[in-house]
Amino acid sequence: MRTWKFTKHLNFTAERLSYNVSRLFAATTVLLLVGIFLFLTITGIGTFRHVPFGEFFLGTNWNPTAYQQQSWGILALVVGSLIVSSLALVFAIPLGFAIALYLSEVASPRKREILKPLVETVASVPSVVLGLLGLIVFAPVIARLFHVSSGLNALTASFLVGIIAVPTIASICEDALRNVNMKFREASMALGATKWTTIGKVVVPAAVSGITAGVMLGFGRAVGETMIVLMVAGNSRAFPTSFLSPVRPMTATIAIDIKEAVVGTLHWQSLFAIGLVLFIVTFFLNFIADIILHIRKV
Repeated sequence: MRTWKFTKHLNFTAERLSYNVSRLFAATTVLLLVGIFLFLTITGIGTFRHVPFGEFFLGTNWNPTAYQQQSWGILALVVGSLIVSSLALVFAIPLGFAIALYLSEVASPRKREILKPLVETVASVPSVVLGLLGLIVFAPVIARLFHVSSGLNALTASFLVGIIAVPTIASICEDALRNVNMKFREASMALGATKWTTIGKVVVPAAVSGITAGVMLGFGRAVGETMIVLMVAGNSRAFPTSFLSPVRPMTATIAIDIKEAVVGTLHWQSLFAIGLVLFIVTFFLNFIADIILHIRKV
């Protein structure tokens, strides 16, 4: 009897300890997030004491190191980020969704156990490795295919960034598809629908909120990518006119300019202002994705 009571007390203590540790980690994560936001805001807000909002967000010329006429417009940088991220989704969505569909509806449990970890492992590939692959392999191919002088442009960067986004989209979409109640599938099949009709007419519509969330999280992953775009996007500050234009996304601008900026100067503050813009964009995308993910649970 005493042993049973001691074991029960020990289990209760371990459960309480696990609960409190989890709460501590969750609170620490929130505090870190708030701390990063406050740091970026306090450091970057000084930019707008010298640069008007309109010039900063709508100006097309970013040249903070000019000898006479510095310019602080980030519109070309924002457009460059959007071009690379949007094109990355063009590559990543079909591939990621196809992988999710195969893992969820076609692959056997044994194959799923092998393939899903392999797909998720792609997310751990260092960005610099993909950047080198882009420099050596993809950039020359793009230059020959489209008859441009350099393959270091938005298209090359977007293809490689798309590879990075595929595991996020595939994993979340696969979870959403698998969470669809099996009764939906059984009812559809009982009415005479084929397997693929059931998938297209029943399973996918039922999982659309999770699929949308996966796409948005993949977009957020693409927006925040730094090393790949730094290596293969071309790093041109000119306003992009097509997907074959060299671009300099916001992440690459921070990485390039931070080593030249003197602490406390307007240049330094403006880089943190760009970082604040990136933080807000990615936070907003993740927040909206979380809302969409919980709109409809099957």
